Amino acid sequence: MNPKLQWLRNTMSSLDLQGLIISNPINIKYLTNIEAEGVLLLTRKENIYITDGRYIEHVHSILTLYDEIIVYDMNDVSKDDYENFFMFCENVGFEENYVTYAQYKEFIRKYKINNLVETEHIIEKQRMIKDRDEISNLTKACEITDNCFEYILTYIKPGMTEKQIADEIEEYYKQRTEGLSFETIVASGENTSKPHATPTNREIQENDIITIDMGCKVNGYCSDMTRTFFVGSVPEYIKPVYDLVLKNQIQTTEEMKDGVSTRLLTKMVENDFKLNGYDLIHSLGHGVGMEIHEAPYVSYRSDTQLKENMVVTNEPGIYVPGKFGVRIEDTVQITKFGCISLTKSEKNYIII
Repeated sequence: MNPKLQWLRNTMSSLDLQGLIISNPINIKYLTNIEAEGVLLLTRKENIYITDGRYIEHVHSILTLYDEIIVYDMNDVSKDDYENFFMFCENVGFEENYVTYAQYKEFIRKYKINNLVETEHIIEKQRMIKDRDEISNLTKACEITDNCFEYILTYIKPGMTEKQIADEIEEYYKQRTEGLSFETIVASGENTSKPHATPTNREIQENDIITIDMGCKVNGYCSDMTRTFFVGSVPEYIKPVYDLVLKNQIQTTEEMKDGVSTRLLTKMVENDFKLNGYDLIHSLGHGVGMEIHEAPYVSYRSDTQLKENMVVTNEPGIYVPGKFGVRIEDTVQITKFGCISLTKSEKNYIII
């Protein structure tokens, strides 16, 4: 059987679940590589995928006998079929953080389920640890992101708008990958003080500060990198802030390894920022995989222990409202004794 499905069945057994309904398309793709409208059912003895007839051929082209998944056209499934799928299942799990209350009631009605049980992110928790193929895809996406950044530094000229630069980044990715992993952030001048700025028609000026946050997708896996750089020269009033952010970004990279608390990492940066009169106003980082933001989350609200082969971002930032902001971000792979930075672009003063 597909090893991910076998793992999930073993986990279900330990949780006293006799069945499971998986409706989150990201989790379905993770488990089966299927990317189509549908629902995955794990019953007592079978793995069942129910989809629209338009996707049947596509789904069959992805699955092998090794997957051991039976595919149904939803138009051919009768009321009795639905009611029989979970017959003799005392507890059936569902994805409570993805399913609406209306869908929850529909599951009970349609499948005649006695006890529908919350699964508490069991698949998302498993997704936090990447296997060799996943890390290969993430590494490739990060490599292309580094290449894109190297290219965009040669492309940017005073007089261009933030939107023009963002469009060029998107075009670069479209030609080489599945496209953007999230909407590119290009912020210049005072706009850099907004952590999630949207590209505008503001024109790049001489002696500007520019922040670019960008990423792409390779085989469904995301990259994420931010660099803050300068046109012509680095303003003296910005240097102390840039140096502080870079120092903490490097120190955090050195501290990230298997067994380290995400809360303690965040507190380390928060304390240093406060000593210098600044605040860490957003998370220090987040997991990266099939989604650009996924568990684990590196913040004071989350006390997760980093584990080998988690892939997370490290992105301290300081923002001075109405003036400027500095963020430096890398995607890193956690190992037993440290971490490997998958994005490798220059971080010291970058001047174009």
